[in-house]
Amino acid sequence: MPPAPLNEEAFALIRASSGKTAAGRLLLGAGVLALLIPAIAGCEAGNGAPTLDFHSASSGAQKNVGDIRITNMFVLGAAADSTVPAGSSAGLFLSIYNGGTSSDTLESVSAPGWASSVNLSGGPVALPANAAPVNLMGPQPEVVLENLSKPLRGGSVLTLTLVFARAGTVTDVPVPIEPQSFQWATFSPPAAAPASPATPTATATPTAAGTATAAGTATATGTATATASPTAS
Repeated sequence: MPPAPLNEEAFALIRASSGKTAAGRLLLGAGVLALLIPAIAGCEAGNGAPTLDFHSASSGAQKNVGDIRITNMFVLGAAADSTVPAGSSAGLFLSIYNGGTSSDTLESVSAPGWASSVNLSGGPVALPANAAPVNLMGPQPEVVLENLSKPLRGGSVLTLTLVFARAGTVTDVPVPIEPQSFQWATFSPPAAAPASPATPTATATPTAAGTATAAGTATATGTATATASPTAS
């Protein structure tokens, strides 16, 4: 016996049931997602969260000098809305890749008009040919601008001069000053210079003392001659 044809009421019932099922599935999916988001976020929270660990910065100035490629170069400033005062120090961070066939060396860095000197804490930086980049990226700075000539504020730019043994000298390289906030918060400023020990000073106490010394020799030289005269008695 063939099945009875479905009337309009049956079609309406099927459509209604299908719609409820689809809506139910959407609600179920949304509920599961709402439960998963806090759980995923919780994996990144707490004292061991990656945001509290050191993260190498992925932005900064870039410069090519022959076969040398400098990337991620920046100077670390103070926290947001603060300045590094003149007379103090600031760290320079950078990564250097030598893509040539001969080794090279970063011999010196200077910051004319910004710092009296720039210290390479480990001395000249060797740059092997076609090797892994040399990362001077902290968190403690290995290149330090010393005795700043002017205050440094995050968001401004200073210029550097870099001298390489083979690639030569590159001047007026613009380098951003980044605040110690956001992705730069895990970088450290230069260590404070140790205080010089106090030098004791001797204080002279005046004393009243007087000594009169008379030195001299008197020599009397002479001959006395007595003459006796006879007297009458």
